Amino acid sequence: MSVQKLKGDLIVIGAGSAGLSAAAGAAMLGLNVILYEKAEMGGDCLNYGCVPSKALLTTAKYAQTARESAKFGVTSGEPVVDWEGVKAHVQKAIDTIAPVDSQERFEGLGVTVIREHAKFKDAKTIVSETTEATARRIIISTGSTAFIPPIPGLSETPFITNETVFSLPEQPKHLIILGGGPIGMEMAQAFNRLGTKVTVIEMGRAMGQADADHAKIAVDAIREEGVSVLEGHKAVQVSGSEGAVTVETESEDGNQSVTGGHLLVAVGRRAVMDGLELEAGNVAYDRSGVQVSQKLRSVSNPRVWALGDVAGKGQFTHLAGWHASVFTRRAFFKQGSKADDLPLPAVTYVAPEVAQVGLTEAEAREQYGESVSVSTFPFHENDRAIAEGKTLGEAKLVIRKGKILGASIVGEGAGDIIQLVGYGMSNKLGVQSLTNFISPYPTRAEIVKRAASAHFTPTVFGKASRTLVGLLQRIP
Repeated sequence: MSVQKLKGDLIVIGAGSAGLSAAAGAAMLGLNVILYEKAEMGGDCLNYGCVPSKALLTTAKYAQTARESAKFGVTSGEPVVDWEGVKAHVQKAIDTIAPVDSQERFEGLGVTVIREHAKFKDAKTIVSETTEATARRIIISTGSTAFIPPIPGLSETPFITNETVFSLPEQPKHLIILGGGPIGMEMAQAFNRLGTKVTVIEMGRAMGQADADHAKIAVDAIREEGVSVLEGHKAVQVSGSEGAVTVETESEDGNQSVTGGHLLVAVGRRAVMDGLELEAGNVAYDRSGVQVSQKLRSVSNPRVWALGDVAGKGQFTHLAGWHASVFTRRAFFKQGSKADDLPLPAVTYVAPEVAQVGLTEAEAREQYGESVSVSTFPFHENDRAIAEGKTLGEAKLVIRKGKILGASIVGEGAGDIIQLVGYGMSNKLGVQSLTNFISPYPTRAEIVKRAASAHFTPTVFGKASRTLVGLLQRIP
């Protein structure tokens, strides 16, 4: 087979969020872009991650709304779940978004799209089955995949991951989930609401990266809905066959055995670097991904950049998009943007949602000690939340010397509301800025303003202020 020789301004390996954004930007700037993708266009987020998981969560929300409707004077009853209908909704969401990430769209932008596995031949050359390409810059944006832990018996036992859970032929009757992180807890609540019995096994604290107080509120709510969450339980043995899987665990409270029909492995993710022949390309890497600076450039081969999950700096679609922006600014406009220039938000889309940006309270206190203060405001005092009957949760601002170090919000719509704080932090605005705007009434986002205002309450209404106002009242 003859090999086609290609030369471009930019080679992109991986058509996920980061790679597609970088490729589109370069193409629209008139550059010659070569894009390699061996699997599905759109990567994990579109096909196996963010999009299908949020679509599944939506179907589960409607099921739960039917159960809770009597509290609002509307009689409904226990919902009947059509698994094929659920999957159809998930697929429709993917299909609706897919054209934006499609090969046809990118070829329309002038990108050369090659649907083959790509690897390094040498430090400046990328090869695939039918091509050999060189370019001034090379982007590795191959994303991440589910990490499969070395638990005895797991490799011999049937299990599913985020790549297969959305296409199961039948709805699980009892789903065991290894991992109580964002993926594990979202899937736990979704399947439970759809009628599946769910057991989560987590060796540490469920939602361990979130604010501890707020994680507890969410996990307790999920438990109240019927999910069994075993925290502090280490899986030590897996066994079974299709339809009957057993997980043995160890904990301080003793050993436990859990048997279910399906096992979902959601203990984390690993960067995809298999078969890239990074050594041939003089591209340094470690377990977390390609080794890059905060400029996202390879520490060993300046021609190479890594964006998204494979850069080892976080595994979020929105972070991948920011990485593409950093690359475009630095490579094409010679700006000084860096990967860590902006605070990174994270949201776990359970009900209630848990959203975080910047430092958690614990992280801030560990770093700055007693100079950190915390200001909170509960949803049960927010009029919109009261009207909706969704009053669980609060907003928490982490503050030091008037600067916002971070924030956590647990409650309905937390992922949308946290953006107010993220905007303020990104633009280096102090906590006072969160009080200096008119919030429409009644809205949930007003909780941020109320939390910020609470920080100033002791000063504004304290003894000194009362004395000052008393003196000012004597002035005609």
